[in-house]
Amino acid sequence: MDILPNPDDKLMDALFGVIAEHGWRGVTLARLAAASGLTTGELARRFPSRLELLRLHGERVAEIVAAGTLPGQGGSPRERIFDVLMRGIDALQPHRAGMQRLMADMRGDAVLSVALGPVLRRAMARMLEAAEIDSASPRGQLRALALVGVWLRVTNAWGKDVLDQTLERAEQAARSFRLDSGDLAAPMG
Repeated sequence: MDILPNPDDKLMDALFGVIAEHGWRGVTLARLAAASGLTTGELARRFPSRLELLRLHGERVAEIVAAGTLPGQGGSPRERIFDVLMRGIDALQPHRAGMQRLMADMRGDAVLSVALGPVLRRAMARMLEAAEIDSASPRGQLRALALVGVWLRVTNAWGKDVLDQTLERAEQAARSFRLDSGDLAAPMG
């Protein structure tokens, strides 16, 4: 399925280019304006904080994943989660260097890690929704939080084998908390 271009795609390319080169703390309005072709005034007006840029990026990745999702796609919950997460990684591929730098910066910056928590939780809730798995109920919210951990591990390692292994560990953890192995990945409803 072809994904329609989004006017903010160039901005996201610029953002992750700046992050790759200068790190998260090096993202300034001037650098972002120079890289994106937008004015500093427009950037400041649209994005009162740098975190808003990452929210926009998360929404764009979720949009790309959702566009590639077929309703009633079938398969086990784990297979559906694997599929949407792999499509998420594919969507991040153009920004790999910047994402890896952002992940490294997160490991050394507790404030950034805490600030990104809600952004990542919402992104993982969208991934669960794309996989036709509940993310709104209390258990669904726990699923989204667990998937944040899976996502962080996978994006740090950036690979299919790591995703498969990490999902297996998440299922084992769900069983240890007396949740069915499918409960972490139970269908919506």
